[in-house]
Amino acid sequence: MKVAVRTLCEFAARHGDLDFRYTPAPSSDEGIAGHQAIQARRGYGYKSEYLLTGECLGLQLSGRADGYHPHRGRLEEIKTHRGDLSRIREHQRGLHRAQLRAYGALLCRQENLKKLELTLVYYDTGKDKETPVTETATAVQLWQELEALCAQFRAWAEQEEHHRELRDARLSGLRFPFPDFRPRQRRLAETVYKNAMNAGTLLLEAPTGLGKTLGTLFPSLMAMASAGQDRLYYLTCRNTARQLAVDAIERLRVAQENPGHWPLRTLELVSKDDACEHPDKACHGDSCPLAKGFFDRLPDARAEAVQTGATLTREALARIAAGHGICPYFLAQEMARWSDVVVGDVNRMFDQSALLHGLIRQNHWQAAVLLDEAHNLVDRARGMYSVRLDQQRLLRIRKTAPRVLKPHLDRTARAWQGVIRDHGEGGDTPVFLDSLPLALVGSLLGLVSALTDFLADNPPDLALQELLFESVAFMKLADSFGDHSLCEFRRTGRGRASVTIQNLVPADFLRERFAAARSVLLFSATLSPGVYYRDLLGLPEDSRFTSLPSPFTANQLQVHFTPRISTRQAHRHASAQPIAELIAQQFRQRPGHYLAFFSSFKYLNEVSEVLAREAPEVPQRSQKPGMSPQQRVEFLAEFREGTGSVAFAVLGGVFSEGIDLPGNQLIGAFVATLGLPPFDAWHEILKDRLEERFGAGYDYTYLIPGLQKVAQAAGRVIRTPEDEGVIWLIDDRFLKPPVRNLLPGWWFEAPSVPSTTG
Repeated sequence: MKVAVRTLCEFAARHGDLDFRYTPAPSSDEGIAGHQAIQARRGYGYKSEYLLTGECLGLQLSGRADGYHPHRGRLEEIKTHRGDLSRIREHQRGLHRAQLRAYGALLCRQENLKKLELTLVYYDTGKDKETPVTETATAVQLWQELEALCAQFRAWAEQEEHHRELRDARLSGLRFPFPDFRPRQRRLAETVYKNAMNAGTLLLEAPTGLGKTLGTLFPSLMAMASAGQDRLYYLTCRNTARQLAVDAIERLRVAQENPGHWPLRTLELVSKDDACEHPDKACHGDSCPLAKGFFDRLPDARAEAVQTGATLTREALARIAAGHGICPYFLAQEMARWSDVVVGDVNRMFDQSALLHGLIRQNHWQAAVLLDEAHNLVDRARGMYSVRLDQQRLLRIRKTAPRVLKPHLDRTARAWQGVIRDHGEGGDTPVFLDSLPLALVGSLLGLVSALTDFLADNPPDLALQELLFESVAFMKLADSFGDHSLCEFRRTGRGRASVTIQNLVPADFLRERFAAARSVLLFSATLSPGVYYRDLLGLPEDSRFTSLPSPFTANQLQVHFTPRISTRQAHRHASAQPIAELIAQQFRQRPGHYLAFFSSFKYLNEVSEVLAREAPEVPQRSQKPGMSPQQRVEFLAEFREGTGSVAFAVLGGVFSEGIDLPGNQLIGAFVATLGLPPFDAWHEILKDRLEERFGAGYDYTYLIPGLQKVAQAAGRVIRTPEDEGVIWLIDDRFLKPPVRNLLPGWWFEAPSVPSTTG
């Protein structure tokens, strides 16, 4: 079995408490630069990123040592850090030393050396300071230690090899859980299978009704063995989609022969907020009892988890963790190393500290990525690489902060005042800066160091932790600030300023994430045009786009246009009356449940009031701002009532995608907007940046995102082959070819019903 040295050491050489007290860490770019700086200093004969391989107790080990100087007989492992070196915990240092000595054992055997000098180089990137920790060991000592580690791992490795053989054999003959595919679902499955086998990147527009969850998982699992794939990641943008994937895998399991001996390990990854048993405690052994001795009790919990035949859901992991007295969230992080399928949020692969991306890189895994509802990834990724810094948080903490923190808080407060003097004393109109405010960014370095030292030596303080994490997140993105992002300053009142790094083009951050995967499938009902997603997400140039035919026909759907109604900002007040009349006319003609989508709550309320005045007999209700989860459930439950009503909602909100209302629960939709983002300063800058880079500023900023929302909202109407319904596209611009061409083609396969309303 092939094993990375780092993986071996993390399995066999970790002991003691879980300890996630924050220690200042360089960004990935700073870490790389730090390694390169040290390697460049070492002079003639020094070998960087030195490949080491060897066999020990039947394990094929490999890894790259940071540096080897054959003339001096010295092997180096470089660890970058920021601030006080003593903040690097003992368990971390022990892991660093174990890894270096494992490399040393392989080097002695590979180069036939009898002894070796081993140096851990701790490099402070902020101070350009090296702190070497050097020792000398014989080849015999090092090999004995390596054998001890491998002896611990060997039984596990043999178990894992056996598991892999059983898994691949079962998946190669996987049985579909239904007698037959849905209409056109077979073509979906074939397309997904071929992409996996070809190690491709595919944007797949798969309309509603094809059964996308099962239709993508089934062929992807079947392909794992033949394609030589180690892992399959099913990533979602919504929790409800995650549950659908877990349910689909369970359906596959029970459909197989002997489902009780199901060799596929599936893990559901949930957020820390959802899994944490002690949210009031910090993640280290001095605070949380589930962190105390975590790594000492982990092996037994891990062994139990891999024997579980069913999916490792949040509930299943919580039971296992409770039985061993360890943290369920970090048990899930560990099981991500040993699970064949991981179902989780897109941030697990794409954010700055993505767990799954890190595991792919560390273990050189061949991983397949399935990305559900991929049309949401552009906005989600922009959020992952954006961060806001608030003056108010700092000033609130400053009033009651411990004395030791006062100088650093005062310095940062003065830096805030400098930003305000330079860029505006009042008003909430945003100011977009050409560069980051350097004095403010510089003040954060000392503040972060002081907060880190204080929190390491004192009881947890939630307010200070939030300030620390906000500052660290800002510094990390400041390090990589470029034309892919924008700096916004805003001041809404005294002590209420903010500076935000807003990402505009996530491609620059996501590109390496996609490149790390062996095959990638991005799928959604709305992914046209494919080039838009390829450009903004940083997909490979040879990415393909395929749009599958819908299982529905235009005979199921009447699409109406309103050539004499405009919903442009200047015409909205005048449009309220004709829109209300249109809604009333449609409801009288065919009473039932309808959704009416508008660009804002103000517009929605205006039309609602006119409808109530002019047609009081038409039942109606409206989405409210900030509805609670229970209020959303109640809003959706009314679609199951028999009488019918017109439900007013905001386009792009919680009721415009991700909900299923089949049959008579929804028989029509009115969309009174093109969904275009506001023509404000932010979007105009975005348009200019996207025009400069891709030559499609207006389409990428306004038209495509807007019509994507329209297609998603109108797509609520037809959900099954038995559904029939009506869509009213209320704006004269919907008739223009550039607009209409971005809407689902199957809507127009048959002549739409002529419209004279408007």
